[in-house]
Amino acid sequence: MAKTDFKSVDEYIASQPEAIQGVLERVRSTIRKAVPGAEEVISYKIPTYKLHGRAVLYFAGWKQHYSLYPSTDRVVAAFKDDLAPYEINKGTIRFPLSEPVPVKLIEGIARLRAKEVAAREKAKAAAPKKR
Repeated sequence: MAKTDFKSVDEYIASQPEAIQGVLERVRSTIRKAVPGAEEVISYKIPTYKLHGRAVLYFAGWKQHYSLYPSTDRVVAAFKDDLAPYEINKGTIRFPLSEPVPVKLIEGIARLRAKEVAAREKAKAAAPKKR
């Protein structure tokens, strides 16, 4: 049984097969560069990036691919052409481990997700308070 009580993203990546650790580090650094203010945590047993306590993006390594979550309708629509070669379903984007990390695409997805989270926070703050 694989260890699943990770305390940090470093620990998570170190637990993955050596062959994919570099890929996951690249994904990690890409997200951190795109959303520099995000808090890096483990949530649902995988690396998670949060802004204002809300999840912006998660990633996870698998045998043949790594995934980004969530792929919202807005993300899929905004990056439709760039995402065409990848498998997308149920809020998940799967990238094959055998291909180079699409850094620009992941940066764009991370930035758009950060905007989505910020917009939700703004709308929530502007909404009239229920008494």
